[in-house]
Amino acid sequence: MKYLRRKIDLYLEEWRQDEGRKPLIVKGSRQIGKTESIRNFGAKHYENVIEINFVEEPKYKQIISEGYKTADLIRNISRIDPKKRFVEGKTLLFFDELQEFPEIATALKFFEQDGRFDVICSGSLLGIHYARIESNSVGYKTDYEMHSLDFEEFLWAKGYDADFIEDMLAHMVRQQLFDETELSVCSALFLDFCILGGMPAVVREYIEKDSFEGSLAIQRQLLTDYEEDIRKYAVGIDQTRILNVFRQIPIQLAKDNKKFQISKVASGARFKDYRGCIEWLSDTGIVNVCYCMRYPELPLKGNIDDTKYKLYFADSGLLVAMLDEEAQEDLRANRNLGVYKGALYENVVGEALVKSGYGLYYYKREDSTLEEDFFVRTADDLIPIEVKATNGRAKSLRTLIESDKYEDIHYGIKLISGNIGFDGQIYTFPYFCAFLLKRYLKKFSAL
Repeated sequence: MKYLRRKIDLYLEEWRQDEGRKPLIVKGSRQIGKTESIRNFGAKHYENVIEINFVEEPKYKQIISEGYKTADLIRNISRIDPKKRFVEGKTLLFFDELQEFPEIATALKFFEQDGRFDVICSGSLLGIHYARIESNSVGYKTDYEMHSLDFEEFLWAKGYDADFIEDMLAHMVRQQLFDETELSVCSALFLDFCILGGMPAVVREYIEKDSFEGSLAIQRQLLTDYEEDIRKYAVGIDQTRILNVFRQIPIQLAKDNKKFQISKVASGARFKDYRGCIEWLSDTGIVNVCYCMRYPELPLKGNIDDTKYKLYFADSGLLVAMLDEEAQEDLRANRNLGVYKGALYENVVGEALVKSGYGLYYYKREDSTLEEDFFVRTADDLIPIEVKATNGRAKSLRTLIESDKYEDIHYGIKLISGNIGFDGQIYTFPYFCAFLLKRYLKKFSAL
């Protein structure tokens, strides 16, 4: 099975080269490639990799029976499996499925102080137990949040190199139109990515078969797995409510007003009864929450109404897997997104922003039609981003830029199914450039 190159690969290399490295916890939702990436890294750099999976091998939960000190844990691991070798400076301990045994996080302090072995922990749905893990290991660990593949990683999987991606960024910075071939190739690749999402199992199947054959079945199995996780891990919260919210997301995204309305989830549903459900889905990495700003100005944090939000899937493949049969057939056979066009492109752009390190914010003015999909910031500017399902005028975007009311907004970005352009402080880019916006804005600000 061919390994899919991931962005965590470079992070792990840098972590290993840091002489002061601490035990590492890789967080993220299930089946996004955490275990595979850590195994690949371990096989490259260590003489011995001691992998312990707390789901598959619950017997290893006994290793803390005599305490959390490194010597005690190693002795107990060796008792369970005498074949495991611990060579100082050449051994990686990999604790997988940490959510099944968060107590092991207490040992990270002792591993960090001991310093003889490198330690990486990984697990899904860590948001549920992370407060416990944090209190047990504060100051003695490093965190890395991993996501499913973004469009850049998808391009790597398709065989495109860094030069191809740098050329895309250069077009954006220079405001240089993509030629017909470039636009056609990149748009087709991006639409494939929209349909597939970034789950490694789905992408690998698509790469190996060079078709969508089997992709829907894998997506739907992933969807089933996520729903099973909700039933298994949602402790102390109404699981039915969480599932109802989860299943409502594509329905509400398909509407013109994409604000998530709890009242539509179930008869008599109230926000106060469902607040924990939204937080649970967000903490697990299943959804991205886009909060409504009170007013479009800096700073972003603290400037939100947490009762108003839009919900997007953290991976567009989940959204696609939940579409009805007719939409599925139209999407794959005719590449027609139908009523879900706006929902899918907004979801993918929100996903790209989160994977770039941004939080998600939108704005809807109550006394007018003024509404903007997303906002990001640089050191000095607040930048509205509009995702156009059709290549029409961006009235709200223009109002935000031209009005004297919004002092932090000087220009905006419009994402379309089309080419690069510039008009009245609005910079237009194709959808497929969304993953490059952070790099673009960094270069733009430096000009």
